[in-house]
Amino acid sequence: MAFDLDQFAETSVPVKYEDLDFSVFETQPLDAQTLRSLRYMCDVEYHTSCFLRDLLVTPSHREEAAGGFMTMWNREEFWHGEALSKVLAQHGIVVDYDELKAKRVKLGWSNALGPLKQSVMSNLAGKDFVAVHMVWGAANELSAVAAYRRLSAMTDHPVLSPLLKRIAQQETRHVAFYTTQGRERLLASEAAQKIVRLVMGRVWKPVGSGMMDESEVKHVMGHLFAGRSDELDKLDKRVQKLPGLDGLTIFRNAFARLGIPA
Repeated sequence: MAFDLDQFAETSVPVKYEDLDFSVFETQPLDAQTLRSLRYMCDVEYHTSCFLRDLLVTPSHREEAAGGFMTMWNREEFWHGEALSKVLAQHGIVVDYDELKAKRVKLGWSNALGPLKQSVMSNLAGKDFVAVHMVWGAANELSAVAAYRRLSAMTDHPVLSPLLKRIAQQETRHVAFYTTQGRERLLASEAAQKIVRLVMGRVWKPVGSGMMDESEVKHVMGHLFAGRSDELDKLDKRVQKLPGLDGLTIFRNAFARLGIPA
């Protein structure tokens, strides 16, 4: 899927949920496991502004396309968090964006990618870092789309399911941006291919890792994908289509490291 930045900017809008009757949750409440996973997703969406802050001091901020995209990306992710927080509020779970941001402002990209920083950051320079950023972002967004669709199907709820499908649909455009940019940069540099392959194969973790307790990461990923090897294989195949990344199994590797049976 190619990506048109101008079209993305022109059509970027908050995810729609005003037409959904949230009072339905009073008679059809969500179970505890689903709420726990939704809280995780909400926190991740709200945390995007912290990622953006840290990315603005990397070589990515000098890339016109990346800078333009990240502005709109941050906006859309914030509204995803707002929508999910309203679902949680219907169940007595209050998520305050400003409070979350204050607590986690010191985390962001550098913290979430601590292992990456220790192992290869000193060897990354210029456009090679941007290639890592783009492929890492593609993997995160691919997993987000899969997670929203999976939870939508699992719950089959008259309000939650359509909301999650709408969020997932917006996330597919984020996937398109990252994969388009990643493909271009990998095609342009064999060195970038080697670095990205090393980093993604050994270091990538599911989105939310590094800012959430590992117990929460395990719960959410297990809740959604335990025993779903077919889903993981589909995600790996999407990454394998990028230049120089054939045969890479980042999702299988990451779930194995977490001890989640596929």
